[in-house]
This record gives sequence, C-alpha cells and structure tokens, in this order.
Amino acid sequence: MFIGEFHHALDAKGRLAVPTKFKAELRKGSVVTRGLDASLWLFPHEEWESLAAKLAALPLSKSNSRAFARLMLAGAMDVKMDRQGRILVPDYLRSYAMLKKRTVLAGLYNRIEIWDEDVWNTYRQSTEKESDTIAEQLESI
Repeated sequence: MFIGEFHHALDAKGRLAVPTKFKAELRKGSVVTRGLDASLWLFPHEEWESLAAKLAALPLSKSNSRAFARLMLAGAMDVKMDRQGRILVPDYLRSYAMLKKRTVLAGLYNRIEIWDEDVWNTYRQSTEKESDTIAEQLESI
C-alpha cells in the first residue's frame, strides 16, 4: 500500500529516487504511464496488469474508451530501480507531466503519482479550498 507525500529531485538524466517506504513493492518491477491532472502514475506490475486488462476490455466502438486506453497504454513504460533506488522517467513522460527539477511522489493506495512540485502545490491548494464541497459530493464514503 502506498501512502504519503515525498519530495525528491529529478536528476539531469531523468532519474528519480523512489522513497524507501515504496521500494519493496516496486522491486519486482513497475510501470509508469501518463496519469490525469498533469501527473504520471507509477504502478507495481501486478496492479498495472489489473488496470491494463480493464482498459483492454473497454468497448472499441466508443471514442472515449479508445482515447483513454491510448493515453494510458501507449504512454506506458516498464521501469526498474537501479542500485541507488532510482527509476528512469522517459523524456516523453517528463514532458507530459511538465517535470522540472523538484518533484512530488504521492502515494495513493495502489499507485504512486509523480508530479512537478509547482504543479502539485497549485493543485493541492485548489483542492484543499474545495475539500468541503468535494466531500459533500462523495456522500457514499
């Protein structure tokens, strides 16, 4: 399970340190892909396989299904941690998420979201201001 918020620097080669707390679950391999809200999503292989199967089962006749499957599946890349516990984030994904030097890795139970720190701070502040309204709309929780 992934929880917590961690701030790390992306190095010049596009390598990103994985928080120690997350390393054990990612050691067997993981997949990084385009996420939503200008973020990247990092999944352990088992979680990725489950999501990929659901995406592959979406109806091909629906344009939104095709578009979302393309976003997630075509954008995906297998990543492995190096000896220092870093993953290499491909150029096209760094560009998609507007990653600069400072990043945030946010644990969201079955995945890790990777954000540019400035984009994350803007998103978080906006969401925190609307938290009461958002909570009210999620009445089933």
